[in-house]
Amino acid sequence: MVRSLIIAVLVTLLAGCAAAPTPIGVQMPVMPTVAPAMEVTNEVMLPANAVPAPVGSRPAQTVTVELTTREVVGYLGDGSTYTFWTFNGTVPGPMIRVRVGDTVELSLTNAPDSQLPHSIDLHAVTGPGGGAVATQVAPGQTKSFRFQALNPGVYVYHCATPHIPSHIANGMYGLIVVEPEGGLPPVDREFYIMQGDFYTQQAHGTKGHLAFNPVAVKDENPTYIVFNGRAGGLTGDNAMKARVGETVRLFVGVGGPNVSSNFHVIGEIFDTVYVEGGSLQNHNVQTTLIPAGGAVIIEFKVEVPGTYILVDHALSRSIDKGAIAKIEVSGAPNPTVFDAPELNTAGH
Repeated sequence: MVRSLIIAVLVTLLAGCAAAPTPIGVQMPVMPTVAPAMEVTNEVMLPANAVPAPVGSRPAQTVTVELTTREVVGYLGDGSTYTFWTFNGTVPGPMIRVRVGDTVELSLTNAPDSQLPHSIDLHAVTGPGGGAVATQVAPGQTKSFRFQALNPGVYVYHCATPHIPSHIANGMYGLIVVEPEGGLPPVDREFYIMQGDFYTQQAHGTKGHLAFNPVAVKDENPTYIVFNGRAGGLTGDNAMKARVGETVRLFVGVGGPNVSSNFHVIGEIFDTVYVEGGSLQNHNVQTTLIPAGGAVIIEFKVEVPGTYILVDHALSRSIDKGAIAKIEVSGAPNPTVFDAPELNTAGH
């Protein structure tokens, strides 16, 4: 069964996946909606501060990256569990951080208890399928390839095993940051955020284990739109932290598979946006558009203490579907910039 499935996947990819999208009519088996042998874990949601150290001014070198695809059960909402398909057990997968000119040796292992083959397509790769053709991996197997990071920027990676939208919709995406020569300018805080759309057979807010809905994926009708794999997950104890006067850098990506983001921080203005994650910089931006499969770098200085809410400003996605995160800024009041002594938080 697995062998025949792998052959079918490879035939599909070699026949044209690298040159064109998988045909809409291609359907692949999906994992059962309930996996009783799996333990529920709170750790599927990746904390926003899970950011590798900056590359800095080091010379180009060979970097080894090892990833494992895992199918795990975690929380999609309060009291709602879901079977996620992941890189390294988290949504998003771990940030990969290199510099332009690095040679990356990437190995992808599919956990032995997986029920499906998986793969990886990195948008930072120049080569067939972004690596997907080389990494169609059956459960218990490992495949590797190498590539040179030719272009600086921040790029999405995702699973590219048919049916590709289903693999992405179940959480298989992350970011690879390719720093320019000399590195990015230093900042005080860096955070990693990815928006994704999830599709369940049950209504938003239903308690218990939620089942994947492939028809809703095709119809582009998500039940949940969330940051880092959980509705409202980057709030409360998981909120990002900063202090007045600090500079903040956000690496923000959209895994999709279908819904773009109108990314906004209530009560802040973006000093700098690296447009579409590339070299072009825009300044003094209120809301930035991030396409599905795209990313940006956002930088700003926090001037006033309080709680700042991160949203998709197509606001039903945030208020009704879960795309909300928070940055809690501590420090002395700054009445020259904002003076409302009766309020404990900044925002609107």
